[in-house]
Amino acid sequence: MNKIDLSVNIGSLKLRNPVILASGTVGYGDEISEFTDLNTIGGIVTKSLSLKPRKGNPPQRIVETHAGMLNAIGLANVGVEEFVKSKIPFLNTFDVPLICNIAASTIEEYVECTKILTAENIIDAFEINVSCPNVKEGGLEFGNDVKAVGRITEKVRAVTDKLLILKLSPNVSYISHFAEVVKKEGGDAVSAINSLVGTAFDIYDFKPKISNINGGLSGPAIKPIALAKVLEISRKVDIPIIGIGGIMNWKDVIEFMIVGASAIQIGTLNFIDPAAPGKIVKELEDYCIQVGIKNLSEIIASYLIE
Repeated sequence: MNKIDLSVNIGSLKLRNPVILASGTVGYGDEISEFTDLNTIGGIVTKSLSLKPRKGNPPQRIVETHAGMLNAIGLANVGVEEFVKSKIPFLNTFDVPLICNIAASTIEEYVECTKILTAENIIDAFEINVSCPNVKEGGLEFGNDVKAVGRITEKVRAVTDKLLILKLSPNVSYISHFAEVVKKEGGDAVSAINSLVGTAFDIYDFKPKISNINGGLSGPAIKPIALAKVLEISRKVDIPIIGIGGIMNWKDVIEFMIVGASAIQIGTLNFIDPAAPGKIVKELEDYCIQVGIKNLSEIIASYLIE
């Protein structure tokens, strides 16, 4: 049998396979590189970057839950300047597409971060994290306001020619409305979904287990919701989708691709088994051989085929 082709396209960006490491779960790649060869995966998304360094929230910041975890890291990061200086040299030693996740508290900050990194010409794509509080609008999340997501897309698009991905919040009624405005304002793709809002309390001291009270729920508990959101976007909007949410094995990858994802991101699993992404790539190839598929991309949105 001819060699299996696992490659997929996200807009103009070609990936050797659909397995991408999710933002915030692998830092800047150095630690996980000891377990997974970054040259074998589809791409890596950096830890969220802001214009200036951020310390994030005080501990406790991560708590395990049934079939998942809650995190309220608070977007702790080294800032754009330090990222360029100390993190990029390591990442550039690998032949892997680099997607930079940007977090901000104002639209102007999103624009400035993107502008700086575009000028450096060191990354392949941007993933804009809109699940951030808008300080100019009383702290409400950008991602819950379709007009704000549209403005961010429009303003960031104006300062970069790199692939532009918007990471969408699931904490909305119709996520497809947000994907529509991303496409309308020049975005190239969407990532879906970001974590759900959740909390957990200690039954003995009656206090929240996370200092921030609320956190982002991730892990296998959210997979059915994530699948439904990806399916909704795929049915309503003609835009590439990167599926995220509770992917724990190769079967989950296939399921996300069937409902419309062109690629996926592995997040919580990286904490459980940092070698898993590399294993999944091999298992996807085995799956293709098993079912007689030469090109994995054939299954993308295959639910539409009667």
